[in-house]
Amino acid sequence: MSISRGTRALAGIFAVSGVVHLVRPRFYEPLMPAWVPAHREVILGSGVAELACAAGLLAPPTRRVAGLASAALLVGVFPGNLKMAADAAGTDRTALKAAAFARLPLQWPMIRAALGASRRP
Repeated sequence: MSISRGTRALAGIFAVSGVVHLVRPRFYEPLMPAWVPAHREVILGSGVAELACAAGLLAPPTRRVAGLASAALLVGVFPGNLKMAADAAGTDRTALKAAAFARLPLQWPMIRAALGASRRP
């Protein structure tokens, strides 16, 4: 069975983001809510999780579990996206505000794609 376009897109997004998490963890540090402990370790761990989800989404035997894990990961990182939007709201940087607020509704189609992948072999 072929992989859906949404599953491929989500795997690609996770692959790119996972690599950036591992290569440039400092990029994500400002997104971390203060209540999250061990920021660097969480950033690196989420990068590894994203890469694992990307690989799992592409392999039929692991797609169901990877889809569920991907949805959970997206829900788990949502507080960081909220923090990014809140921080951006307090700046004069229009492009940053637009990007930060545009990310929020994009989480829902990504979660939908992840859950859809979990229902496909």
